[in-house]
Amino acid sequence: MGRDGLLVPVESSTQTQTQTQTQASLKKKTAVSRSWISLDHNGESSILDADKYTIMRRVQINARDLRILDPLLSYPSTILGREKVIVLNLEHIKAIITADEVLLRDPFDNNVVPIVEELRRRLPIENAVYHGQGEEEEHPGVQHDVESGEENEFPFEFRALEVALEAICSFLDARTRELENEVYPALDELTSKISSRNLDRVRKLKSAMTRLTNRVQKVRDELEQLLDDDDDMEDLYLSRKLAGASSPVSVSDAPNWFLSSPVIGSKISRISRGSAATSQGETDIEELEMLLEAYFMQIDGTMNKLTTLREYIDDTEDYINIQLDNHRNQLIQLELFLSSGTVCLSVYSVVAAIFGMNIPNILNEDHGYAFKWVVILAGVVCAFLFLSVISYARHKGLVGS
Repeated sequence: MGRDGLLVPVESSTQTQTQTQTQASLKKKTAVSRSWISLDHNGESSILDADKYTIMRRVQINARDLRILDPLLSYPSTILGREKVIVLNLEHIKAIITADEVLLRDPFDNNVVPIVEELRRRLPIENAVYHGQGEEEEHPGVQHDVESGEENEFPFEFRALEVALEAICSFLDARTRELENEVYPALDELTSKISSRNLDRVRKLKSAMTRLTNRVQKVRDELEQLLDDDDDMEDLYLSRKLAGASSPVSVSDAPNWFLSSPVIGSKISRISRGSAATSQGETDIEELEMLLEAYFMQIDGTMNKLTTLREYIDDTEDYINIQLDNHRNQLIQLELFLSSGTVCLSVYSVVAAIFGMNIPNILNEDHGYAFKWVVILAGVVCAFLFLSVISYARHKGLVGS
């Protein structure tokens, strides 16, 4: 008993250590480090292995907004403008955009790697504007070029946003084209031959199309909602808010950016800085509105493709239903013929049963010809009855001619 008493504290201490280790592991799991990649305005990248609290302190974002980027939670496509960041959740693109940095989640994902490469290529800008500003005192003639460079400069956050929108629109459009290449041959094959295999194949493709339509619809709705709200679009101007907070300037000295996106394909006509200053309230969000409209039109075109595909599927279903109804009607007609023939033969069976009874009958005595006439008359009556039923059914349109 003494030895048992000595063993009890050892077991309890072991259990305590195990519980402590379990709690520590649970705490580690609640703050699992996630892989991020940081890209600055020069396109230089660095891999970050940081948990959500580190990211929150780095970009000054609250936990509610960061939770939108959690891959374990199913949040819809979202573009949020906050005081210092833009929270971007578009399918596999989960990013935080600041005025001078882009944080992209899961950079080693196969769908994210091309986006990282595109950001490295398109985030850096030419330094001609800054060099021109330094040489303005020595060469006054370059002032016009400096002003032109300022007008053509596109904010850092919009360059990053444009890459993300272009990537997600291209991704969804590629998925739509792949689905079209599978759906149209499957529907044509189903039309030519209705089988369980073809029906199951079309059913799976229709389910995939429904899921893809929902994904495209979420991105389209988010862009449409953003375009309808000028305040939300104004919240995305991080560089403007940062410049206004650090060194407030007058409206006439505020820089004007105009969209020069390779997706839109044509430069926007430039407005003089004086006239832009007088209509600052109206043209405040013009560049962002043009950017969003370009990709809204692209995602709307993808949505139209899916709508056309759904209509084609619905038309094929209607055609299949018509074919099945036609076959069903043919089976009903066959059943009508068989039922009518059965009724007529039952009349013939009744005559045979009557004469087959063991009851004395004068026709059974010395009337050998009676059997022949009974068979002939019964057959004629049955045939006449069958033709009468079929004629009546055709007269009422129950069977085809």
